[in-house]
Amino acid sequence: MAPRKRCPVCRSKQWHKEPSSGLIACSEGHILQNYRNETNEVQPGEVGPHAVRKRTFKSNREKAAPKGVDERLYHGNRGRYFYFQCLQLILRHQIAVLLERWALPAEFEVVCRDLWALNLSLLRDPPPPEPYLASQDADADLPASASPPKREAALGFDEDPKQPPSSDDDAEDEETEEAENDPDLDELLAENSASDSSSSDEDDVDGNDKKKKPKSMPKSKKRLGLHNYERPASTLAVIVMACWTLRIPILYRDLTRLIESYELPHLEAIRILPQSMIVHLTKHNIQALSPRTTPSAQVLHHLASTLAGRIYATFGVATPEANAAPILWRVVTQCLGGSPTLYKLTKRLSNVLGLPLTLHHSLAPPLQRVKQRDPHRHKNDNVAPEVAFVATGIIVLKMVYGLDGKERLPADEEDPACDMPRIDEYLGLLRRLEDEDGLIQFDSRTAMAIEDLSEDTVDEYLAFCERALVGPGNDVLDRYFPFPEMDETAKGASAAEGITFGLRPTRVQDAEEEAVLRPGARYTHGDGGEMPDAYAAVVGRAAGWVGVREEYLRGVVLSYERRIRGRGKAREWKNIL
Repeated sequence: MAPRKRCPVCRSKQWHKEPSSGLIACSEGHILQNYRNETNEVQPGEVGPHAVRKRTFKSNREKAAPKGVDERLYHGNRGRYFYFQCLQLILRHQIAVLLERWALPAEFEVVCRDLWALNLSLLRDPPPPEPYLASQDADADLPASASPPKREAALGFDEDPKQPPSSDDDAEDEETEEAENDPDLDELLAENSASDSSSSDEDDVDGNDKKKKPKSMPKSKKRLGLHNYERPASTLAVIVMACWTLRIPILYRDLTRLIESYELPHLEAIRILPQSMIVHLTKHNIQALSPRTTPSAQVLHHLASTLAGRIYATFGVATPEANAAPILWRVVTQCLGGSPTLYKLTKRLSNVLGLPLTLHHSLAPPLQRVKQRDPHRHKNDNVAPEVAFVATGIIVLKMVYGLDGKERLPADEEDPACDMPRIDEYLGLLRRLEDEDGLIQFDSRTAMAIEDLSEDTVDEYLAFCERALVGPGNDVLDRYFPFPEMDETAKGASAAEGITFGLRPTRVQDAEEEAVLRPGARYTHGDGGEMPDAYAAVVGRAAGWVGVREEYLRGVVLSYERRIRGRGKAREWKNIL
């Protein structure tokens, strides 16, 4: 039989449990010190007051990696940082192409770099400043629940094995052995623990219910996919803002035509990345870096406008106004096939309309409010400058020609309508301009048959296919067997300047022709329900040239017409002079 533990005061071996306090005392009343009062949780269905737990052994075997997993792919924050690295490299290629193509100043690259940094800082989830290091990845694989000695051993901080353990007195060792082998004391401690555990069953049930509640709570929905300013189109928005900052008269069609001709890297831009970077991209990042369609002018302007507004609201950096004069001249001559007279009239009407010509409406000064209900800004003030100028030019053409099937002739030679071409010849000019633009551009929207193409057009199409499918880098044939330089018109320049000559001016009406309407008379707002053929031809040509939908352009024209009618001073044709 195991020896009993003696009382350290009276050396008695008789112990009993106090009924009132639950303490263990000897026959003389001395309280037993330094013992643990443990509480065991008794689950329903278990037999006895003791909790039963199955022993588990931790396996030292390493978990085998699943088959088919490429360890070279970057995931998580590291993959996100690497995605923006690839996007930044694409932006650098785009800047290099534009510097060579448009002969831009060297400051263009500096401005693009600063704007790109501001764009990244404004993201909802900015990329990490640097990728994870290998040591950090190894530390992250270590379980956080490991005890400090195990973590130190795993990290290489083992204790010195030569250090001797702490020694105790022999009497204490004997008492410890007696306490471990005393069955009566164990029975009393177990009885005390059972009484305490029965009183805390209700608290344990409440605690278990509280622990189960978070598991039943629905998970918050997280937005999947990339944000608009994390996609490849964000680099084009940065380029547009840089051009506005340097007062470069850029049109959105300039970028879209370069993209569709595969001269500006955007479509399938994954090809310009080195193979050492592609091997680390996941399939989702590869798809994100390889857009298959060109963004429209509306999408590009929305991205650039929103980015300019956010930068101004956050950092106070204002984007200058557009360089309006060159943009207006290109719209009048290349899109509408007009003359200096149409340029002057469109400029005058733009002043009457009060076009802000800013990238974002917050950058323009607010309107003067005469009444409290007056708005701070007009509707459609946030459209692209070329769209605003085209809509204004269409209103001028409606004032001159009517575009409703009714003839309008000026009454005297001082009328500016005398400097405009005749309506039938002008519509023929628009059709020729549309045909010339269609022969220059090769895309899915242009319907053409190979047997109907000329030899020069076939050569241009083969060169386009080589550039789009093979890509840059294969310049061996160009160095040893160069082709002769093509005409500027075939390279993409507008042919409006070469086909606008020889048009007869609008004739002055005779004295007998009293029933003929004058320019500006009986102006029809909108399309009058059914769009006439002349108006449809002008709107179709303008919408295709600026790269927007016809319905959108007609809405802008109608909004400007209502603005003119509300002001009242530009209703008459003579007030535009």
